[in-house]
Amino acid sequence: MVLALKYRPKRFEEIIGQDHIVKTLTNAIKTNRIANAYLFSGLRGAGKTTTARIFAKALQCENGPTPTPCENCENCILSNENRHLDIIEMDAASNRKIEDIRELIEHTKYKPSIGRFKIFIIDEVHMLTNEAFNALLKTLEEPPEYVKFIMCTTDPLKLPATILSRVQHFRFNKIPEKIIENYLRNVLIKENIEYDDEAIRLIVKSAGGSVRDSLTLLDQAISYSGGKIDLDKVVEMLGVINPEIIEKIFKLIFSEEKEKIVEIIREIKNYDIESIIDEIIIYLKEALFNGTYPLITLQRFFNILSDTRELIKYHSDNEFILSLMFFRMIEAIKPHKIDELIQNLEKNINYKIEKPQINGETLFKKLIQKIKEKDEDLGICFETSLKFISFKDGVLTWESCPDEECKQMFRRFFSPVIRPLIDEIFGIGTKIEVMRCPQKIETPQPIPKVQQQNDKSEDVIRKVREIFGTNVKITKINHK
Repeated sequence: MVLALKYRPKRFEEIIGQDHIVKTLTNAIKTNRIANAYLFSGLRGAGKTTTARIFAKALQCENGPTPTPCENCENCILSNENRHLDIIEMDAASNRKIEDIRELIEHTKYKPSIGRFKIFIIDEVHMLTNEAFNALLKTLEEPPEYVKFIMCTTDPLKLPATILSRVQHFRFNKIPEKIIENYLRNVLIKENIEYDDEAIRLIVKSAGGSVRDSLTLLDQAISYSGGKIDLDKVVEMLGVINPEIIEKIFKLIFSEEKEKIVEIIREIKNYDIESIIDEIIIYLKEALFNGTYPLITLQRFFNILSDTRELIKYHSDNEFILSLMFFRMIEAIKPHKIDELIQNLEKNINYKIEKPQINGETLFKKLIQKIKEKDEDLGICFETSLKFISFKDGVLTWESCPDEECKQMFRRFFSPVIRPLIDEIFGIGTKIEVMRCPQKIETPQPIPKVQQQNDKSEDVIRKVREIFGTNVKITKINHK
């Protein structure tokens, strides 16, 4: 008997990797809160149909409904043998038309023959046509009390929203590889077969998280090996590249040993190139989570793998494709090496890099020039009225001595012209500190002394008028 059938779970506690679903269903049975319809969705081999059958058996058991069926009553025996009259399984992939659903609905009109419920398990339910879904809607929402629906699918997004709103949806997780590995080891112990851990790990990876596929591959490996399951035999059986070779290739990539890489390429060129890329992706995925390589390097590697998949569509020479892929990876690590060199220099050499001093006065002259380019008169006002003092810690200080006309221009053009140019040249957010122009105190000119009495009166009057103005009134006083 094949392992996938021999070790198929028959009780809730035998289901692996879906504890949250098992707990919910068993609690529903214990509290008698059983819904009309259920939807089980998830990857293939995750346990959807198996769980549906166990759930149906738990509902039909003579001691139930119970989360621990007795396995001895007629209902349990018939359920385990998949010939229970009231547990009807339907494959929607081959019975997808409205006529098939109408026939199913007709069955719901009749009470169970020997069980407590009439249970319909619809596998691959997403394959039903829209007409079939519409026909099922009313029955799904309000079935007779004795009718239960359990639907299974790998693609719940294809189901209409009207169907999803009428079911309890259980999402089956992808089962972790470690759990499947332990499960396969237990199977091999029961079968009394020797094995290598690396061989089991490769089988699980090839199965892609499916327990059923893992058991199928394990069955095949037992037949192929004839005794002990080891890594080399599993590699030969699966037609995949040994993971150790992938690891060796990447060591050669980082040491840039192209000649040795070419030798390995000649050894593996006859393998399926798609499977080689898949193994590389698995290796790089582990490297990502283990932190083996820098993230930027891994990103470059994945881009190269994506380009290689496209190249396969147009080129059939495996040796050329693999050579191009690995040599591109060698080129991809070079920027990373420069980064490493800089980091090592920073760690091992004590040096101080001095920031260049910013010449504020030069920037101020550049500011004046920019303002003149925008508006010549404004630039002249700025140049003649403002005097640069300093620029330090983001603060620009100038002395301001504008006349009234320049003041008006500054008020008008500061926000639309001057402020944006200051942000552009000195940096966004530059603060401005203005020093007011000191007021000029004019010293009065001394009045020239009147010359001696022998100067003529007219000369004296002329000079006085030059000083005090022509409108000054002069009165002569005669001294006795």
